[in-house]
Parts: sequence; structure tokens; C-alpha cells
Amino acid sequence: MTAVLPFPTVPVPNDWDRSGLPAWTYHSEALFALERDHVFLNHWQVVGHVSDVANPGDWLAFDILGERAVVMRGADGVVRAFHNLCRHRGARVVDGVQGQCRGAVVCPFHGWVYNLDGTLRGPARPDSFGSFDREKFHLKPIEMEIFHGFVFLRFHPGPQPSVATLFAPFAGDFAAYRAAELEADGPSHWVTELPVNWKSVRDVDNEGYHVALAHPALQELYGRDYTDHQLTQGVNFSRGAFGDKPGRRWSVKNYVKLSQDPEGLPEHLQKAWTYYGLFPAMVFAFTPEGAQFYHEIPLSSGKTRLTGRLYRYKGETRQQRLARYLAMRIDRDTSAEDQQLTIWSNESMKSQAFDGFHLSDLEFGLRAHHDMLRSLLPVMRQAEAPPEAEVARQNATLAGC
Repeated sequence: MTAVLPFPTVPVPNDWDRSGLPAWTYHSEALFALERDHVFLNHWQVVGHVSDVANPGDWLAFDILGERAVVMRGADGVVRAFHNLCRHRGARVVDGVQGQCRGAVVCPFHGWVYNLDGTLRGPARPDSFGSFDREKFHLKPIEMEIFHGFVFLRFHPGPQPSVATLFAPFAGDFAAYRAAELEADGPSHWVTELPVNWKSVRDVDNEGYHVALAHPALQELYGRDYTDHQLTQGVNFSRGAFGDKPGRRWSVKNYVKLSQDPEGLPEHLQKAWTYYGLFPAMVFAFTPEGAQFYHEIPLSSGKTRLTGRLYRYKGETRQQRLARYLAMRIDRDTSAEDQQLTIWSNESMKSQAFDGFHLSDLEFGLRAHHDMLRSLLPVMRQAEAPPEAEVARQNATLAGC
């Protein structure tokens, strides 16, 4: 029986434009520069979970398109976000993916010292700076929000409301999954890079039409019991129900046997893998055994970093741990399959034979994502590529700027 969703979704229109973005938008450097400012730096980005910075001095670093952030838990237990940039000469005050500072943050360039709340304790050789007001040289804060334990940043003000507002339809789901109580799964961070435009990754991940053929393990796990649902403002929900068939593959068969729902899960989350997407490029995935998030970090118009973090429940049983391992095996194979599809899809955008998209109703999520991009950058509505030097001007004209 299909579970009834407790939130409204956007139905697929009876008569809708089945075309997607034009091919030129996948390899234009001028458009990529606009995406940096109007899609990524002014929209929410997920960095990690409060369990990744469990103790005072614990920190997470996050880099995207020339901006650098550090999320740190202070001595007072408060989690804060700052630009990872010393106020003296701009060096990174922390280097790496994550780490721990004991009592203070010391810039490795000239030894300026910051307290764990970002305030400047003092520069090295303070007498060499003449009249010096240290209150003006604290680490610069970054807008941050925590939603059920997950930490989000936004480098510049943008069109999105708060994360809590965006994810309000799912607040009950995150609470039922006890998301705030998750803990990092050891070295939880993973990363890989692909020679593709970031939108090609989203195009593959934003629809379930390809699951039946491209993902044999997922098809065996939940097959036709997979649905995509679009909400407003670039939010979506997907669900794959399992348990009504035993499975043949070793991982699937044993996962179905071992997986157990946590107590108190509502009907629409039971015996299911659920996915919550947020524009522009992030997804939160929950199974009965744990959770993860993954997202795309664009590096250039033709290169993208895929990254994410894995989480488990505190005090997990041996059965939960085994089920989580099997879920990870299934997901690992699925990810490898999607990466190959992404490469093939991205390659086609430079082929003279590519005539554009013609989308199924089952790919409406892809179209909805493209519509969000076109609303932000109206130059993407143009079928033919403008001259590179004209892309920004034409976009400004179409946007009424």
C-alpha cells in the first residue's frame, strides 16, 4: 500500500513544456560565473552536523567557488560560522577538512590568535601595529542556521527563506528520524571529482525514471515502489519502499532481512529509503539505520566535486550496524552507476547531434530544477548560445536590471 504523504506536493501539469536547459548552458564559462554569484554563494549550503563538532574547539572547513568557511564550537558550547580568513593577511586560520583547536585558533602565517568564538585575542608582536583596536579584527561571521542538527551556511544574502521555512513540511520527518541525535560515522566525509558540469549531476539525481534499468540493486530493493514529489521553492521528496519482496542479490536480500524501522516512524517513512532535496544541489537521505547528505560543489564549468557525510544512530545494535553496512554497499554501487550516467550525459552537451531534452512525466523533478535556474538566470531561457562576452549583459537585460 502506498503511504499517504502528510504534506502537499506539486502535481505534474497535464500539458507542460518537456524541454530542458539548452546544451550551451552546460559549458559556458560566462554563465558559470553568473551561477557562482546567483545560484551558489547566495543560497544555502550544507556543511555538516553538530555531531561533527561535538566538543569545544572542533571545527569543519567548507570551501566553495573562492569562498572559505570554518564552523567551530566555542568554549561556551555554541556552534558558529566564520570566514576562514585571518584578518591580518587573509591566510586560512585552519587547514584541512576538519580538526580540533585546543583553547584558541592560531593563524599559521604570523601567529595571530583568535578565541574559539572568533574574537581576536591578540596579534603577534602587537607593539609593531601602533594604535590597534582589536575589536575591529575579529573573524568575520557567516550567516548560519541549524536544522535538526544539520548546519547550513549562506555566504551572501539571497532569495531563499530560512532553512526551517523551506523544510517546514519535513520537520516532522526529521524529528521522527531523530536527526538531531545522529552522530558522525567515524571518518564520515567522502569526496570524488567528475569531469562534468554540476548540472549534469543534478539532472541524473533529480529523477527516478532511470532507476529500473540503470540501478539493478535499487530496482530489486524497491522497484516500482519509488516515487518523486515536488514541493515549492526548490524542495523535493522521494521515497522508495521495500520489504514486500525478498531480493536476490546478496546485499539486497540480507538488508531486507536485517533492516528494522526505529520506533515511532510514521507510515509514510516505514520500510523506506527517503530523500529530501534542496535547491541548488543537496540531498538528505535517510534509511532506517542512519542518514547521509550529499551535494555537488562546482569547481569549473567542466569539473564538479561530489561530497557528503555519513551518520549513524547512537548506541546502534549489531543488527543495525550490519544493515547500515549493507545499505552502504547498495548505495555505493548506485553512486558509481550514476557517475557514469552523468559523464555520458555531460558529453552529449557538446555534440552537434544533441537536439535537447524531451522529458517524461517521471522526469518532472529535472524540469522543476531547470525552471528554478531559469528564474534566477533568465539568459538560460535562450535556445542559442549568446557570445560569451554578452552572456552577463543579456542576462541583466532579461532580468530587468
